[in-house]
Amino acid sequence: MNLAPTVQTARFAIGQIVRHRIFPFRGVIFDVDPEFDNTEEWYLSIPEEARPRKDQPFYHLLAENAESEYVAYVSEQNLVLDEAHDPVLHPRVAELFEGPFDGVYRLKQNRRN
Repeated sequence: MNLAPTVQTARFAIGQIVRHRIFPFRGVIFDVDPEFDNTEEWYLSIPEEARPRKDQPFYHLLAENAESEYVAYVSEQNLVLDEAHDPVLHPRVAELFEGPFDGVYRLKQNRRN
């Protein structure tokens, strides 16, 4: 009997531009956690009826909305590709990425593992 947890493969990749499925913000992915890796306090601050599952990829975004730029941590179930392909205006984008090229940013050479 195999009791090892299954790890879901991430649907999105570093450099892709995504938007939140419900809330009005978008951003570029700069890191991916295979499953939830934030504090329990952060998780419990989400209203229970909107709380995502922990057993899915979570994405770190250089995010923006109409008022500001910030870093967001979002579950895969709440993201969709941003089909507009407009550049993300977050000030750290130029520090980490080149582009966008056809709607996708490329990590700068000095930022690759």
